[in-house]
Amino acid sequence: MESSPQLLWERCLGIIRNNVTEQQYKTWFTPIQYESYTGGTLMVKVPSLFVYEYLEEHYVGLLRKVLYKVFGDGTKLKYSVVADKTNNITVDLEATTRSVHLTPPHPTPLANKAPTPLQAPRPQDLDSQLNPNYNFENFIEGISNKLPRSVGQAIAEHPKQSTFNPLFIYGASGVGKTHLVNAIGAKIKELYPNKRVLYVSAHLFKVQYTDSVRKNTTNDFINFYQTIDVLIIDDVQEFASLTQTQNTFFHIFNHLHQNGKQLILTSDRPPVALQGMEDRLLTRFKWGLLAELEKPNEELRRAILNSKIHHDGLKIPKEVIDYISENVNESVRDLEGIVNSLMAYSVVYNRDVDLSLAEQIVKRAVRVENKPITVDLILEKACGYFNIKQEDIFTSSRKQNVVQVRQISMYLAQKHTDLSSARIGALIGQRNHATVLYACKVVEDAIHVDKIFRSKVEEIEALLKKR
Repeated sequence: MESSPQLLWERCLGIIRNNVTEQQYKTWFTPIQYESYTGGTLMVKVPSLFVYEYLEEHYVGLLRKVLYKVFGDGTKLKYSVVADKTNNITVDLEATTRSVHLTPPHPTPLANKAPTPLQAPRPQDLDSQLNPNYNFENFIEGISNKLPRSVGQAIAEHPKQSTFNPLFIYGASGVGKTHLVNAIGAKIKELYPNKRVLYVSAHLFKVQYTDSVRKNTTNDFINFYQTIDVLIIDDVQEFASLTQTQNTFFHIFNHLHQNGKQLILTSDRPPVALQGMEDRLLTRFKWGLLAELEKPNEELRRAILNSKIHHDGLKIPKEVIDYISENVNESVRDLEGIVNSLMAYSVVYNRDVDLSLAEQIVKRAVRVENKPITVDLILEKACGYFNIKQEDIFTSSRKQNVVQVRQISMYLAQKHTDLSSARIGALIGQRNHATVLYACKVVEDAIHVDKIFRSKVEEIEALLKKR
């Protein structure tokens, strides 16, 4: 008697369980649900894009080998991925073709080892080394990156223009330099398939050059780079103090620039701050356009978070997004890491993402500064909570709602600051210290007898702490 497809899938899980750790099995395979098996295609359901991408990245080879063994050679794998948990919306995605064979794949050659031009005469023979995950569609635009992004798009559309050659992009680690230059390269390849586009880190360039010197193939190395139409060098600050590498790159730069080829360079600092770099190279770095990628402001950080959360199919409350965007402010890479951690915790512990979880993860990943609570902040939060204009607090108005906000502000200032009663009174409506003492007593008495009033004060305090 033949086993049903669902039983066959359960047999697959048993084999997988014997080939991974128990923690790996519980985290990544327990959430998978059998959906259907039709025409040699197995459909399984996974709870998010994050789980799908992780399985594809780390376990697709194992999955296929097990499917071939249990269901038969050539079995196709498809995923039904939950994209929106609230509305139970799913998208169907096919498994990639990598690692599908039971025999080991052919070893990949060293990344652009700099063969002679005759060995890679055609554009399609050159691996551009571009990251397919980095494109303009997922490079979110904001004030901090608008100029380099716009220039990058212009170069991608018209790579022969000389106005922005070279394009020198600089900024702190994690702000998106590598993402942007890969996006430029990918767009050029899309629009101009015959262009020889190459992305290479300065470190790899240095290693290749050293290897060519050792093997006495430096001419081949230079000739290879002189055939490139769009050369992207990442982290050129790593050329510092490497005189021979700089000399070789200088000649390659000159040849490409004189022949109308596009150069795109990134660095963690502007040319003027590059130490150990030859003046003639620094001069050329400034020939085209210097564009800074700044740290993302809060608006852009929130947009990046929303984009990634939507892509990964994760449901995160607005208060959590606000907390992350306010406290994770150094780099885009930090933001993405926090979201990945939230997704992992959500999957492993089968729990919803809430503010408490976000605070735990953020505090482990980045330094969260505990900014002091000030009278200005108290007035801002209290007036905002009760929808009162701040200027009304400084008038002689005796309206009940204005008086109440004034008194609560004085009470919170006394509780959360080191200011004297006289100083608090001067800052909140030009009152004297006696008025402050009276206001604090009124609020304290009300807190003890009025649950609704106490709840309002606690909510304002929570706003002060949640900044």
